[in-house]
Amino acid sequence: MQERSSVGELAEQLRRELDRYSPGGKLPSSRALVERFRVSPVTVSRALAQLAAEGLVVTRPGAGAFRAQARTAQAPAGDTSWQEVALSADGAADLVPRSVDASGVLVSLAAPPPGVIEFNGGYLHPSLQPERAMAAALSRAGRRPGAWGRPPMEGLPELREWFARSIGGSVTAAEVLVTAGGQSALTTALRALAPPGAPVLVESPTYPGMLAIARAAGLRPVPVPVDADGVRPALLADAFRATGAPAFVCQPLFQNPTGAVLAPERRAEVLRIAREAGAFVVEDDFVRRLVHEDAGPLPRPLAADDPDGVVVHVSSLTKATSPSFRVSALAARGPVLERLRAIQVVDTFFVPRPLQEAALELVGSPAWPRHLRAVSAELKARRDAMTGALALYLPQFALPHVPSGGYHLWPRLPDGTDESALTSAALRAGVALAPGRPYFSAEPPAAHVRLSFAAVAGTGEIAEGVRRLRTACDEVLG
Repeated sequence: MQERSSVGELAEQLRRELDRYSPGGKLPSSRALVERFRVSPVTVSRALAQLAAEGLVVTRPGAGAFRAQARTAQAPAGDTSWQEVALSADGAADLVPRSVDASGVLVSLAAPPPGVIEFNGGYLHPSLQPERAMAAALSRAGRRPGAWGRPPMEGLPELREWFARSIGGSVTAAEVLVTAGGQSALTTALRALAPPGAPVLVESPTYPGMLAIARAAGLRPVPVPVDADGVRPALLADAFRATGAPAFVCQPLFQNPTGAVLAPERRAEVLRIAREAGAFVVEDDFVRRLVHEDAGPLPRPLAADDPDGVVVHVSSLTKATSPSFRVSALAARGPVLERLRAIQVVDTFFVPRPLQEAALELVGSPAWPRHLRAVSAELKARRDAMTGALALYLPQFALPHVPSGGYHLWPRLPDGTDESALTSAALRAGVALAPGRPYFSAEPPAAHVRLSFAAVAGTGEIAEGVRRLRTACDEVLG
């Protein structure tokens, strides 16, 4: 983090000093900048690269860095108002409007303003990411023979084999496709399984990004309630009978946002209900590698106990590594696999080979199990810190379920709480939240917020964030 800060500070200093040089004028040498600002050569190189990307300087190998020529005046903006008519008319005949509402996703992707504690993040804090191991893996991958060539469309055989072993059961490498992140895999799965206008069953509440995928594809999300033991089988059967939906999307392990784990007695029941309905189960196994230290043995993926091809399984390395390490897998058996493969090839061709090679290097290194153990211990400590702080400062928040995996809590707010007002007040107090409303495809039964403990710097920041949230609650709730 210090290196990143130094890069930004040096780039800003150089940006302010550019007026000292005429266009085409040479900037001080890298060695001079290192000595003047007492930073490393890497910091100087990155700061100059940042200014070059902004078009402010030009770097010439062996010659140095020069102030760029002045930019020509931009042409006046055109009139794009015609697009309002074109885009509206385009969806007029759709059975289900293909609206793209990314707000629920952006909440967990957008960086909060400086000084704001990030309780809305969806990824590990940089201090928890295996940055050194990833950098080493990428470096080794780049030197592998053929690393920059075109990979097999389905993915590298060794990586497909690794994912197949991770899923377990009788899943084979031939039944696995390597994809570019879980979001891409879910998009491919829903496009393969349901035609535009069709209903698709979803857990309620559920991940807003999946709801956005469904609606963008012209599908109609139909909610099936979740309790502390996962989706309720009787209601799932009712929903299949009422809608004829071709698929049910679920997160059986540490569900987002509730943290629920599908109970053992419900696992076979869910597969039986879907099989009798002639429908698929899309299993989003997104945080299996973010288990807490006190979790105990985990249930196998649904796909491991599915010989009949009911389950289309999605798993990813992203949550346990970095938001930019977008390597995941789709696993399926039967004719649907060819449809999934065809859609992926049309959409993205393939996942870049260097990234696949880096994934193989990472998961095969001694650093990988060490990283997972360290994250497991740290997530438990952070979860305990947040539950303790909520009990101390916000006892009015109901927390019926404390998960043993994942990276967030799902407290229910006092009756009558305005989620939007609380979210705005919290931001003014210096803490960013994820309101509960975007997690429901229909009217929510109560007000909630999702509080992430993975994206913050540590347990001290968690305690401070909950104290700030108490200030916001005092403002909104009185």
